[in-house]
Amino acid sequence: MKTFATLILLGMLASSAVAQNNDKETDRVEQSGHVLKEILNIPDDIPQDLLDKAECIIVLPSVKKGAFGVGGSYGRGVMICRGGTNYTGPWGPPAMYALEGASIGFQLGGQATDFVLLVMNPGGARSLLSSKVKLGADASAAAGPKGRTASAATDVVMSAEILSYSRNKGLFAGVSLEGSTLRSDGSANEKLYGQKVSARDIIRRGKVKVPECAQELVALLNKRSPKNLSDPKSLQ
Repeated sequence: MKTFATLILLGMLASSAVAQNNDKETDRVEQSGHVLKEILNIPDDIPQDLLDKAECIIVLPSVKKGAFGVGGSYGRGVMICRGGTNYTGPWGPPAMYALEGASIGFQLGGQATDFVLLVMNPGGARSLLSSKVKLGADASAAAGPKGRTASAATDVVMSAEILSYSRNKGLFAGVSLEGSTLRSDGSANEKLYGQKVSARDIIRRGKVKVPECAQELVALLNKRSPKNLSDPKSLQ
């Protein structure tokens, strides 16, 4: 009887430890949903036509300059993509991602900064799902235009694989993150989903369901951009 009670107690302690272990990841996913909702409600926000042509979105909430140090700087957030073979399905579960690079610190101005990145074609998504990506080298990147439409965007912007935006002190603008790197955060994915899964397992292989903490984020994107309006030829 004592042995049975001990096993129950150990099981409860293990469950509690697992819950505490993924608290940070759960909070980060929820914060990402809140940040994106606030940014999409800004009058002069991400152009709708760009949002509708994005295959994936990366949200990195509350990146602080104090978190950065030479050779070891990073910000953490999520990448979420449309489902389906050609990214034409509904938005799916998020994978945890990390943004690294000392150059970021110079752009933060000492204040917490939110970043939103749009992945504009399958090539950019494949790169991010395969390995660490250096923006501007492994994947073309540009500061994203803002406003109701992207009609005034330059050719450089329209041909970029990744468009990036920042929000700092209430100011929202396109921002260049060239020279920084993006990578899948494997340990955070394991903590969030309770198993070892790669970003590709999460986003392309359907190995996990949308967690409760991501419901707001997924619902928001399915409401604000339910269809991929990219040229079908670009999705092949």
